[in-house]
Amino acid sequence: MSEKQKTKSLTVEQKDRIIEMAWEDRTPFEAIDFQFKMRESEVIELMRSELRPSSFRLWRKRVNSGVSQKHSKKRSTEIDRFKCTRQRLISNNKISKR
Repeated sequence: MSEKQKTKSLTVEQKDRIIEMAWEDRTPFEAIDFQFKMRESEVIELMRSELRPSSFRLWRKRVNSGVSQKHSKKRSTEIDRFKCTRQRLISNNKISKR
């Protein structure tokens, strides 16, 4: 299944959740892949299609900056788990909080 077909098959709620997770600095792309089976390139394509161009550029700049920890391998050793105050309220999240 191509990237565009995969994003078209998502519900509005799933798209909203993926976009929310993508904006969260501490949610790695691996968590999105684990929960929604979407690689980083597919998330980027979804963000490009759903966000305004200026918002997409801001998001990409943030992801590629040192502020974001979107890539697990780039995280410092001090961050060993995902942490978000709203995460425990979200259903269907299969990633445990170690």
